[in-house]
Amino acid sequence: MPASSTERPAVPTSLPATVTIEPITAFKDNYIWCIRAGGRAVVVDPGEAAPVLAALQAAGLRLTGILLTHHHADHIGGVAELVRTLGPVPVYGPADDRITEATVRVRDGDRLVLDALCDDGLAFDVLEVPGHTSSHVAFHGHGMLFSGDTLFSVGCGRMFEGTPPQMSASLDRLAALPAETLVFCGHEYTAANIAFARAVEPDNAAIDEWARAVEALRSCGRPSLPSTLRTEVATNPFLRCAEPTVAGAAAAHAGRPLSGPVEVFAELRTWKNTF
Repeated sequence: MPASSTERPAVPTSLPATVTIEPITAFKDNYIWCIRAGGRAVVVDPGEAAPVLAALQAAGLRLTGILLTHHHADHIGGVAELVRTLGPVPVYGPADDRITEATVRVRDGDRLVLDALCDDGLAFDVLEVPGHTSSHVAFHGHGMLFSGDTLFSVGCGRMFEGTPPQMSASLDRLAALPAETLVFCGHEYTAANIAFARAVEPDNAAIDEWARAVEALRSCGRPSLPSTLRTEVATNPFLRCAEPTVAGAAAAHAGRPLSGPVEVFAELRTWKNTF
């Protein structure tokens, strides 16, 4: 259940040895993240039930909870069938009436302790990160960030409901987490995002290095994820809006001077929408 942030220790920075994270692929490019410990599992953003049911059955896992980052159907569409098929489990989601399947509403500053998953008390802090949607949240703990569609590797989500200042602030908040944080986002968009990042910063050696790693992973059928925040800060143009090279590229694309990082971010997002 969510706990208050008052006078509590910092969120743990390492993953218990008993816990592993595995991707379940869905639709064309979605990842449903499966957090497993022993014979139990929690899944993040199950937009589709069938691949989750198949993965749980194949591994002999019992579902003990569901985490939801936002209301889009490709992230919540499988929840009802999972609960109907496997029985009720806690469904943690934002305070958004569009997510009717949520049984536990979470808000900024809440801490979730997933006691039913493992005896080590796996815990995640809830971060409100509006921009992609108005009520989007992320889950951070044990050196992991489940960022949904707010932060992608080398990219970010479109602003369907938020504003550039909101989305920029949300990304800045995530970028301020520890550099070694593993980023588990909702889609396999990394290669396409790298192409855009190269257009923005063609001389960024960190982008080239990450591109080689991603190509090697994808060529053997492996996910490009998780990345790390260290990699994102070095390669992701949407986290680099204060860098002169990024600001200059955005201004050149706009054909006019830009007044600061938020305006740079807005121009980058407009550019990426049609890239």
